[in-house]
Amino acid sequence: QVQLVESGGGLVQAGGSLRLSCTAAGRTFNNVYVAWFRQAPGKEREFVAGVGANAYTTYADSVKSRFTVSRDNAKNTVYLQMNSLKPEDTAVYYCAVPKLLATMDSNDYTYWGQGTQVTVSS
Repeated sequence: QVQLVESGGGLVQAGGSLRLSCTAAGRTFNNVYVAWFRQAPGKEREFVAGVGANAYTTYADSVKSRFTVSRDNAKNTVYLQMNSLKPEDTAVYYCAVPKLLATMDSNDYTYWGQGTQVTVSS
């Protein structure tokens, strides 16, 4: 069982930055793939970025060059640095760990945090 906790969301103006954090309560997740998803009102949950145990990263096209995913194993934490934020980035952001394969499909993910709201004003 993996309990994930996100933090760092908030309200920011367009062009601003936020850094989200995801920690695992009760166990280390240094050797697993961790992904960030987001869900805007009325929309499907979508993949944002992911980082493997070897620090290999993957990004959705919509966030490439603006967002950076990283991990600090000493702190058992995965980060999502979000720069040049746009109103269309407004969503609830979730971190997640897959059951088996690291994919961009939310259905392949078993463990989810409670989410943190990011709101970007224009």
